Amino acid sequence: MAAKIDHIVFDIGKVLIHYDPNLPYARLIPDDEERRWFFENVCTHDWNVEQDRGRKWEDAEALLVAQYPEREEQIRAFRKYWHEMVPYAYDDSVKIMESLIDKGHDVTMLTNFAADTFTEARKIFPFLNKPRGVTVSGEIGLIKPDVAIYEKHARDFGLTPEASIFIDDSYPNVEGARAAGWQAVHFRDPETLRQDLFAHGIEF
Repeated sequence: MAAKIDHIVFDIGKVLIHYDPNLPYARLIPDDEERRWFFENVCTHDWNVEQDRGRKWEDAEALLVAQYPEREEQIRAFRKYWHEMVPYAYDDSVKIMESLIDKGHDVTMLTNFAADTFTEARKIFPFLNKPRGVTVSGEIGLIKPDVAIYEKHARDFGLTPEASIFIDDSYPNVEGARAAGWQAVHFRDPETLRQDLFAHGIEF
């Protein structure tokens, strides 16, 4: 039988708030094929992950501008229009998180996020200030699914790994949490999350 859950840890992007880099770039690069090429070759996922790991935007931009000087404006647009990439919260997920807090559950957050954009996100979405605390990858130089980031979060917030459950939309991140000894669920939608939490004996 699984251990009783004492700690609930939420991912943020695509669990609590929507994130889609295509939103501003559909305007900036209207051609679908060109935009696809841009994300596959210039502002790639791997490039963006390094900001989540703590690389400064100035350094990230300089690296790409040196390679693609003709794309400078489009490269700098990634940070400039970042706020357009997070247009709304998933209200039903937020309600679940707030209900858990209101019922007295210990709730924290663990996110792959650049440090400065997370500061902005907290202003845009005040509910991100409601949990007991958060580990932001860009502030500590570790990213999911590295087991070390889960271990650090557990140490910093006094979590017992086997009594902790992690919620993330990325299956590799779910596996990372399990490798750290946590319980974890793969987020698909709020209703499934509600059922998963009930299945783990969490009432709210």
